[in-house]
Amino acid sequence: MNARDVMSKPVVTVRPDTPTREVARLLVDKGISAVPVVDDNGAPIGMVSEGDLIRPERAAREAWRQSWLEIFAEGEPLAPELLSWLHSQNHNARAVMSAPVITVSEDTELPELARMLVTHRIKRVPVVRDGRVTGIVARDDVLRALASSKADL
Repeated sequence: MNARDVMSKPVVTVRPDTPTREVARLLVDKGISAVPVVDDNGAPIGMVSEGDLIRPERAAREAWRQSWLEIFAEGEPLAPELLSWLHSQNHNARAVMSAPVITVSEDTELPELARMLVTHRIKRVPVVRDGRVTGIVARDDVLRALASSKADL
């Protein structure tokens, strides 16, 4: 069993200049947790996940963490730095994406897919053919395949 057998398709992708609000809307509307960011040729250049959107910049991450701790502990308001970033209209997929993106081919076998997800501590990996995204394999796709077959990892 390989990536071609377990990948989800078609894949929702975004461009580097896609506003983060639009990316968030896509994730919610499509019921997905991440999207590949692709260049003009459809080649993956990054990934934007829910985590990337709620932890937008390293500088804001500590403010985010501290704000949530305060909210849970004492009911305090969000940090001004985080609110400022969230309300900004100038952010796009390129600003928050994780890069470089790790990819696999359609022929990558299931055990190798599982190893890559664990080794790289990622939740999903785009599948490419001729440099273009053709599908995406998430951890639950691997688990589903394992549960429904006699395949061993």
